[in-house]
Amino acid sequence: MAVILKFGTASVNRQLIPKGVTNIQRIATMSQLLDQVADVDIDSHGRFKYILITVKDKTNDVSKQIVRGYARAQWHADIFDEVGEQIKKHSGVLQANCVGGGRIEHHPDEKMIKVYGYSQGYGKADHQISVELLKKKYPSYNVTWSDEGY
Repeated sequence: MAVILKFGTASVNRQLIPKGVTNIQRIATMSQLLDQVADVDIDSHGRFKYILITVKDKTNDVSKQIVRGYARAQWHADIFDEVGEQIKKHSGVLQANCVGGGRIEHHPDEKMIKVYGYSQGYGKADHQISVELLKKKYPSYNVTWSDEGY
């Protein structure tokens, strides 16, 4: 909606923006960096360690959580180191923080993923959050979690 304000002989065309729209637009624009970071990146099959990471766009204080899990990682910290290198490629604007870990069993033939356990270094991830992210990436899978096991 445009409003024309008249001051003497001059007029000014002003755009009225509903309250809150500016912030939503700014957040949508600024989170494009976060959109470039995949929510889930895990190995295609097997049993392996995983971590849950909060990635923050420091420019406007917007963040999201991501799941990473790789059989090649001997330790949960190895995964975080690898992700940290990827995050650094975003001009220092993104910051990663590991909020916990565990293990994943991924059985693609059975369309099954099981999340369980904990990380000795980072503590137990919120497996429920991890499962919700995994379900988005693997909607046809049976994705479950348990606090049992290591």
